[in-house]
Amino acid sequence: MDIQKDLATLLGSAGWLTAPRDTAPYTRDWLNRYGVPPIGVARPTNTQQVAQVVRLCQQAGVAVVPQGGGTGLVGASVATVSNTVIVSLARMNKIEMIDEQEHTAVVEAGVVLANLHTTLDARDLSFPMHLGSEGTAQIGGLIATNAGGSHAFRFGMMSDLVLGMEVVLPNGDIWTGMRRLIKDNSGLQLRKLFCGAEGRLGIVTRAALRLYPAQRERATAMIACPSLNAMLKTGQMLRRSCGELLVALEFFDTEILDLALHHIPDLTNPMDTAAPFYILFELATSIDTLDLHPLLENAMEPVFEAGWAIDAVVAQSQAQRAALWRIREDLPEGTLREGRQLKHDIAVPVSAFPAFLESSAARIVKILPGTRIWTFGHLADGNIHYNLSPPLGQVDFADTDAELSFAIYENAERHGGTFAAEHGVGHSKHAVADQLRLTTERDLMSKILMAADPVQLMNPSMSGS
Repeated sequence: MDIQKDLATLLGSAGWLTAPRDTAPYTRDWLNRYGVPPIGVARPTNTQQVAQVVRLCQQAGVAVVPQGGGTGLVGASVATVSNTVIVSLARMNKIEMIDEQEHTAVVEAGVVLANLHTTLDARDLSFPMHLGSEGTAQIGGLIATNAGGSHAFRFGMMSDLVLGMEVVLPNGDIWTGMRRLIKDNSGLQLRKLFCGAEGRLGIVTRAALRLYPAQRERATAMIACPSLNAMLKTGQMLRRSCGELLVALEFFDTEILDLALHHIPDLTNPMDTAAPFYILFELATSIDTLDLHPLLENAMEPVFEAGWAIDAVVAQSQAQRAALWRIREDLPEGTLREGRQLKHDIAVPVSAFPAFLESSAARIVKILPGTRIWTFGHLADGNIHYNLSPPLGQVDFADTDAELSFAIYENAERHGGTFAAEHGVGHSKHAVADQLRLTTERDLMSKILMAADPVQLMNPSMSGS
């Protein structure tokens, strides 16, 4: 069979791309570390077309890699072998239904997260998934990576927000599990298997999502903390005093803040007092008669009395709130502009922060003295983005990249954490997964993957993870 001819006939010129100039945007990952030119890029417009693409690829022995917005940081959505068809869901971008009574939405996998937010704003509803890439990230990719974001500790990961889904399985069959129900114990929770599977069990084409009332009132503040322990105590106090009104609790160190301020000219620091650590937190409610600012100020008062905070800024307008959030969201851009970097998305119990950070720094200095460390992340759920830059004056890590990364991942596991918090495994952590997962865990995952895809053509280079 001629796979290119068959896919061109099925999808037409707009749906089947083979020219290098057309496939180039789909070929490399966001960090430009992974990706080889595929046979072509399929751009179906509905589930039936996706199923036919998968069947044709199976018959031809061609690998299939699904791709969303391409904002992932572990290289999971690009080809690593040339005998591959990339399936882009970008043209499947319809918001099919919004039910205001049951607080659900049915969307295609290619819907961009920011577009869903905009549509829901007009209906006084919200989908509580928020991350820096939401202007490009697609629902299907968020499901495939089981995305987290800044509100995960309050509303859960993507798997907690997906009620049902439609999936094209590796043999081309279609599983339609689109029940829009919170309670459904009619069997195994199959939808959970596809959340975080990175396309290895099938291609998600549609999803039923759980919605919430729109957050009508917000109160946002940034706090400067004199030490790591003070930051942890502040976070603990805010969680206790603010309860379910607390929807975001972020942290970052002064080094990464200074780096972002250096590289992004129009980014500003609203603080009068410098500190080793900062917290950005937000209260929100759908009750428009509830003034959150007195609650926020009352929550901060004992923090200052205890000496855990030395300065704070409270947003007094939407523009000021956006400016505070921009600081947090531009931190990755600051490290990117610094040059070569190693990104690590790990999580440890919050109580293990001091021991993990101290021991990780010691390991890194031993491997490559002078390596610069930048930390930020989600304080409430223990998710740390632990990024490295080479020593000043060096353009790379002197061939210690793998050793540095493994030291961080292994140390996270040693402290009761994980080497993959919200970004997934992808290609970048495939070998690490094989090294750090328990044998029983690896075997169980392998059996599930082999049962769903015996010939291992769905994202095959990750099939062992």
